[in-house]
Amino acid sequence: MFNSTDLRLLLPESIWLEAEHFQEAKKISAIANNEADKWQSYLNALALIGFEEWLSTRISQQPIKRDSNISYLKVGEFKVCLIATENILDEEVKLAVDIIQRPELAAHFYVLLEVLEEQEEVIIRGFLRYDELVSYTIKIQSRDGFYRLPLEQFDPEPNHLLFYSRFLEPTAIPLPVATKTKAEENLVVVSLQETTTKLSQWLQGVIDESWQAIDTLLNPEMNLAFSTRSVEVATKRGKLIDLGIELNHQTVALLVNISEEAEEKISISIQLHPTGKEKYLPRNIKLSLLSKTGNILQEVEARGQDNYIQLKPFKGERGKRFSIQVSLDELSVRENFEL
Repeated sequence: MFNSTDLRLLLPESIWLEAEHFQEAKKISAIANNEADKWQSYLNALALIGFEEWLSTRISQQPIKRDSNISYLKVGEFKVCLIATENILDEEVKLAVDIIQRPELAAHFYVLLEVLEEQEEVIIRGFLRYDELVSYTIKIQSRDGFYRLPLEQFDPEPNHLLFYSRFLEPTAIPLPVATKTKAEENLVVVSLQETTTKLSQWLQGVIDESWQAIDTLLNPEMNLAFSTRSVEVATKRGKLIDLGIELNHQTVALLVNISEEAEEKISISIQLHPTGKEKYLPRNIKLSLLSKTGNILQEVEARGQDNYIQLKPFKGERGKRFSIQVSLDELSVRENFEL
C-alpha cells in the first residue's frame, strides 16, 4: 500500500498555462530565424513562463529574473537552465554539450520541463545540480553534440531545488570560468558611434547622416545585388568600416535593410560588402548578430572569394536592442541598434 509520500513521488509537479501565457510565449519566440528554431523557442518560452510562475508562488526571499536567453532564469545568485521538451522518449533526456561545458551557458541547476501545449500544461520532470551533472557526463560519451542521460538521474522532487536555492551558497556549486586567449586579450573593440541607431525612425524618414544611401557606397553591380533581394518599401542604408592600418585602411560596407511587418514588427537584413576596387571580402572576416548582453545569436565568416556575406533575416518588435559586429583578426567593430 502506498502512503502519501509514495504518491507524491509518483505525481510530478504540474503547472497549468493560461491564454495570456500562450500570447506572451508567441511574442518572446517571434524573433526566431527559422520554423524549427521558432517552435523550440516557443516551447522554451512556455517552459520559462510556467516555471517562473511556479517559482514566484514558492520563493519570496530571493528575486527571480529572466536572462536574455529564454532558457535561463536567475534565482537570487543562482543560475537556472531550463530544458524544455515536448516529450521524454524511452526515459532518456538529451542535453547539449555546450550548455554544460561553455562557461557562459553553464548553470547551477538544470530543470527538465515537459511542455504539453495541447493539454495547456508544463510538467516539472526533475532537476540536476551542475556538479552532479558533470560527474555523470565524465562517465559517458557525447554523440552529435549531445549527452543522453536516463531520466532517473534527475531529482524528481522540485522542493529539493527550493531548499537548495534558499539555504545553499552559489559557491557550493562552482561553475566553469571563461579564460581569455592571447588573441582575445589583444582584441580591440571599436564602437562606430556612442549612441544607438534607432531603426524605427528610419521608417519615418529620420536617418542619421552617418548612414549613407547604398548607391554612394557600392558600385552599380553590387548595389543591384543588394536591391534585388529587398522589397520596394524597404529602407536601405550603409556605413563604411575601416579595417585598420594592418590592411592599409581597407574599408568594407555594412548594409542594413529594414521593412515594416505586421503586428508592429520590423524585418531586418544585414550584409557586408567590399568597397572600391575590391571584388572580394578579406578572408575570415566575420559578421555577427549579438544580443543586448553581447551573446552571439548568428555569425557568418567570409571564405576565399566571397563578394559579400549576410546574416539570416530576422524580425523583432519595436524597442528590442541588438548589435552588429564586424571582426577580423584582432580588430572588432560594433554598431548598436534599437528597433
